[in-house]
Parts: sequence; structure tokens; C-alpha cells
Amino acid sequence: MCGVAGVFGIEGASSHVASILFAIQHRGQESCGAVARDARGRMHGHKGMGLVKQVLNEDVQARLSGSTSIGHVRYPTAGCSDELNSQPHIIELDHGPIMAIASNGDLINYGELRQRLEGDGVVFKSDNDAELIGRIIALYHVRDGLSMEEAIARTQRELKGAFSTVVMYRDLLYAFRDPHGFRPLVMGHIPRTGSGEPTSEGTVFASESCGLGIIGARLLREVKPGEILRLEAGKPVVSVSHAPLEPKHCVFELIYFSRPDSQEFGETVYQTRERIGACLAAKDDHLPNGEDLVVMPVPDSSNFIALGYAKAKEAEFGMGLLRNHYVGRTFIKPTQASRDEGVKQKFNPLPDFFPGKRVVLIDDSIVRGTSLKKIVSMVRGAGAKEIHLRIGSPKVIGPCYYGIDTPTRDELIANRMTGEEIRAYLGADSLEWLEVGDFEGLLPGRRKDFCTACFDLDYIYPPEGFAEKTNVPSARAEEAIP
Repeated sequence: MCGVAGVFGIEGASSHVASILFAIQHRGQESCGAVARDARGRMHGHKGMGLVKQVLNEDVQARLSGSTSIGHVRYPTAGCSDELNSQPHIIELDHGPIMAIASNGDLINYGELRQRLEGDGVVFKSDNDAELIGRIIALYHVRDGLSMEEAIARTQRELKGAFSTVVMYRDLLYAFRDPHGFRPLVMGHIPRTGSGEPTSEGTVFASESCGLGIIGARLLREVKPGEILRLEAGKPVVSVSHAPLEPKHCVFELIYFSRPDSQEFGETVYQTRERIGACLAAKDDHLPNGEDLVVMPVPDSSNFIALGYAKAKEAEFGMGLLRNHYVGRTFIKPTQASRDEGVKQKFNPLPDFFPGKRVVLIDDSIVRGTSLKKIVSMVRGAGAKEIHLRIGSPKVIGPCYYGIDTPTRDELIANRMTGEEIRAYLGADSLEWLEVGDFEGLLPGRRKDFCTACFDLDYIYPPEGFAEKTNVPSARAEEAIP
């Protein structure tokens, strides 16, 4: 999962971009970057491996002057883990830079489109979807003479998969989204400040609404699926085109990825998670309440699911695991060894909390199962007499091809074991999941607007017929590494 940011019409735009990226750091912790356009129309960029505060420090922000800037935080779903695949990408042609682009999502027809462009002589510097999108747009704009809006719209029609994208071109900023709206993208407004203070007013974009408050922006609306927005100095935001297809918002954004204070796809994340917890509790009447029963999340993404469960069951809510917030999200670490090490570094049981307790341990999902197995063992070793696992999502049985790092079915424990085998493997006394059918009540009247393919294999684009991308660099990318 990745995150994008864009700021238009505000001096010192790159500092606002850095703040937005810091707020959505949970979406990607491998690399980050920003590009700004200065007063003379030149593009300046900086990106690197590491966290926002490390890479986009105050000195870097000072060098990236200008009133327009875009940025990106990344974790790798495709392409190798190196600086070449970090974003934003500056697309250069013979006469110099033409645009900068940052995007969140994955394309299932990446290989087909790249092969076509390479056949036309296009040279890639990365294995990244965003560079591909930018080079297609540039090709249509420069070679075929289409306007920028026409080039984006034509590209938008050819891409299959998820893309929430911001593009800097000359003195313009564009924001657009795939026609199904897989990944979120919101637009906000920074109003003019009060009298006696320097005035500033501008438009901002972020992958999540939680990125707006940190810079004093207010949420205007989501960029609509299939929409293209154009921002030009001194003019109102223009919706250039809007060509939506069947909505397929990623339900996993609401369950796990997004920050609970975000609003996405017309839903408030923390409220959705509380409803999930209440739904799990309603199906759990066979587990008796009592003074020895405590409901506890695997922090932090499961906190509100556990809170909703505890409220509905009228049971004690406890935080028996302490999380080290200086360790990244273990689910999105690139290797199993790093995920295992992350679990050991990330969680620590609260002393004297568990002895004699029946623990309802809430987690948002089970993907590979290895991390949760270690957590269950940790809780058991701390003295819990019973551990009842409750999972805030259905069984993950299919890979995501739209921006989540579950590349093969073999990695998914629900494809290799029965429910009882998983319970025994994890070491729990009982184990229950949310069911796909529960989304009818959790998202009333909107169930069909959400993609649940990782739970039910109902892909809008069937995976047969296209190659799976891997975190392995292409020969061209390897040649470009200095």
C-alpha cells in the first residue's frame, strides 16, 4: 500500500506535502519523496529510502521551493525495493522534464503495456506503475499531439487496476482516479488565515482525509472514480471528465490499512470497525461473559474492532499488549524474517495482566498466520488461561492484484489449512472470523460497491491471462542502477 499527496497554490508547498506524508506514513514506510515546481518553472525532487522525517527533512523542504508540490510514501507491491522505484517520478524527454507523477495502486496489465511501450523505444528507469502511467501520458501528449487532458483520459481508459494519481505539468496540477475507485483519494482546501497573518489559500490532495488536518485543511470531497481534476492558478478546480465504471472500493482499507480517523468511500473508518466488532460479538453468544473475560486488540489497527466487540458484549476492554510505535507495520514488511523480527520488537505483554484471564484476542485479519501465532504464544506465556481469537475480516483466500502485498495463494494460510487446523496451528482455544455475508449489514445498501475479491475470489478483472508481478527488478532497471 502506498500514499500520495499534492499541494497547489501555496508557497512552501513541499513542507505541506511532507506533513501530509507524515500523517499517512502508515501507508508506506520503505521510501518516500517529493517534487516541487519553483517560480521559474523548474522541477526539483528529492526521494530516498526511509521514513518521511528522515528523507524529507527541513533542509530538503527548504530546497524544494515553490507553490506546487506532490509526494509519495511507498511500500513495495511490485518492483524491487530500491530508490529507483521510489516516487514521485520525473518523466524526462529529449528537451527536458515534462511532468512529475505519483500514484497509489497496482495495474494488472502492467506487463502488456510496458512491453508495448518498450517496443516503441521507451526506456524505463524503474519497475513501477507510476512511471508507466506517466510515460503513456507523455507519449500521447508529445508524440500524438493530444492535449494533456486528452492524454490522461486516453491513458485512464487503457489502464486496468487501481490508480489514485497526482501529476504536475507546467503550472498545472492534475488529480485522477481509476474508474472503479479501488484506492482512496480526497481533496481538501486550505482557507485564508485571519487578519494580521500572512494569507494562504490552496487545494490539497491526500490518500486519506487524516492527512488534511495536520496542515489545517478541510475536507471538500473525494476525487470521484474515473474523474480527472485540473488545477490552474487563479481559476477554480475543473472536473475535466468523469467516466466511472462499477465501483469496487477496497474493503480492506476500512478493515486494516486506513487510519481510524479517516473518512473513506463515504464511510468513517473507526465507526466501520466498531460495527465489525459488534457483529463479531453478536455471533459469539456461546462464549459466556464473566469477570475473568477480557477483550483485547492486537494494537493498533484492531483497537476499534475490539472496542466495538467489548461494548456489544458488555465485557471488559483491556490493552494487555503494549506496542512499540517505532517499529513499522509487520504485515507490509517485505520478507517473512523481517515480519517475524518485527513482531518480537513490536509487542510486549503488560506485566501481571494475563494470569487467570480468558482473553478474547481481536485481530483485523489472518493472512500468513505466522505473526499471530507468535502473539498467541506470547499471551499464553504471559499467563492467559484461555485465548479466543476473533478476526475482523473473512478468511483471506485470494491474492490482491490492486495494491496489497499478498502475491500468491500459497502464502495464504486459509488456502492450506481448514479452520480447525488454523486454530491448532495458532494455539488458540477457539477461532472465528467475520463472514463475507456480514458486509450486507455492515455496509447497508452498499455491499456491491466494495471489492471483496481477497475473501471470495470475485475479481472485477479475473487474474487469468496476466503475469503476476514480483519484487524483482527488470533487466532495464538493473542496468540503470548506478
